[in-house]
Amino acid sequence: MSTSAHAFLSVLATHGIDRIFQVPGESYIGLLDAVADFPQIDLVTCRHEAGAGFMACADGRLTRRPGVLMVSRGPGASNASIAIHTAQQDAIPLILVVGQVPRKDLRREAFQEIDYRALFGTVAKWVFEVTSPDQMAEVAYKAVRMATSGTPGPVVISIPEDLQQQDQDSVPWRTQAQDPLVPSAQGLSRVKELLTAAQRPLIIAGGAFDVPGGREALAAFAQAWQVPVCVAFRRHDIFANSHPLFVGDLGLANPASQLELLHSSDLILALGTRLDDVTSQNFTFPQYPQPAQPLVHCYPDPCAVGLHFAAEVGLACHPKGLVEALMPLGAAPVPASRATWIHQLRQAHLQFAAWPSRQANDGVRFFEVVRHLKALAPDDLRVCLDAGTFAAPVYRHFGFDFPQRLMAPLSGAMGYGTPAAVATALREPQHPVVCMVGDGGFMMTGNEMILAVQRQLPILFILANNGSYASIRIHQDRAYPSRHLGTDLFNPDFAAMAKGFGMSVEKLEREDNIEAALHRGLQAKGPYFIEVKTSLNVTLPQG
Repeated sequence: MSTSAHAFLSVLATHGIDRIFQVPGESYIGLLDAVADFPQIDLVTCRHEAGAGFMACADGRLTRRPGVLMVSRGPGASNASIAIHTAQQDAIPLILVVGQVPRKDLRREAFQEIDYRALFGTVAKWVFEVTSPDQMAEVAYKAVRMATSGTPGPVVISIPEDLQQQDQDSVPWRTQAQDPLVPSAQGLSRVKELLTAAQRPLIIAGGAFDVPGGREALAAFAQAWQVPVCVAFRRHDIFANSHPLFVGDLGLANPASQLELLHSSDLILALGTRLDDVTSQNFTFPQYPQPAQPLVHCYPDPCAVGLHFAAEVGLACHPKGLVEALMPLGAAPVPASRATWIHQLRQAHLQFAAWPSRQANDGVRFFEVVRHLKALAPDDLRVCLDAGTFAAPVYRHFGFDFPQRLMAPLSGAMGYGTPAAVATALREPQHPVVCMVGDGGFMMTGNEMILAVQRQLPILFILANNGSYASIRIHQDRAYPSRHLGTDLFNPDFAAMAKGFGMSVEKLEREDNIEAALHRGLQAKGPYFIEVKTSLNVTLPQG
């Protein structure tokens, strides 16, 4: 028998959805039961909706297809809201499916009822509540299209429980890939004029280059025109950090001397970035709202182009197509002074990215763990980071060269690391995965590591334990010196917890044991857990 649930799922399967993350709930068991008839879909049962949501976000980021999350009404949807926020901030395609109360109980303040259009309407790209079983296939089709078009983002579909098992034929709804918007001849000509005249141009490269061939096209363009590249916030793996034209990232802790140099540029090409508040240094770089130098802003969504900064040239097209169209037929007319500009920016970056040497007497300096991991890192390592000060050495010092990947939340959401690592290992079992997480973030979603044990995923979990919400403690030290109310943590025995989950475990309390411990973890055939007793005194602002 074909039901409305089958009609909904068949459209998702037609669009390549092969994995669904979920925490079961009585309000969508009709939909859940139908998944059994789709053997091509891997149903991943999670322990909390926030963890399931982070997994769906990571999966959507890796595949560029919507990550799919199914949850129950009320509490389930509320717990999953962090995934909606993360997908919106990170521009990740996501579909949240919520089981809803029966139609007759809608808007009666029924048990666990929420109006999801009111709850998610300002965060999600589209929120829809199904009112008839014959809408199910159409809604699935539109959800895929909405989540992936323009700026990718989250979609929420609410399905009353009495509409999920109605007789309904499956309909072969399928959205076809649309031809990308292309730059106009006039726009291309103007950008070439600006590039030719510029003495100190700068590329700010964003996440839209995370498509097949995108990184290669960016590298070829930067090399041909000899333009230095700064990556947008937490987009370190978009451009090879070892490349002579890589001049750093725009994050949360750029030094004033580096920013002064960047401000002296005479042309900014913001390609594939929305120029969010962090990338733009809280809307100070470029100068807000009228940049001091010509700004070329390219993003595949006309709503984002020139939204915050007045662009000399605004191009609502894909940056990959733009840089390919801008490739010179012969040698590009590069001014001789360009080499000096590149050298200045590169040296400023290398100085900032140099490994520190500060001493500590209260535990392992976590930057030493990161330094050893960098030395041992396979060429295709996936680094999944939670939010916190422990991650700052990764952003500042690690240096990513694709196919190495950085999986980190632009939204700054704690609890992302563990579920993202599990989702990454499920999606890319051929690549090694390392999860780095602080003691605060681990306690939020660390229970999801049971999936790594269940499926024997060879993830190396590295937990930085300094007994504190350290990033907030740093803010306290700035605003209220020596007053640390509410940020000290009383922690359990993390190693014992991981061992109880069935993992291989070790504690790291001496820096001379770092290399051997990491080597064992990277070579392990299953999940491996290292608890690092880290210094609280040696911390860095987040990057």
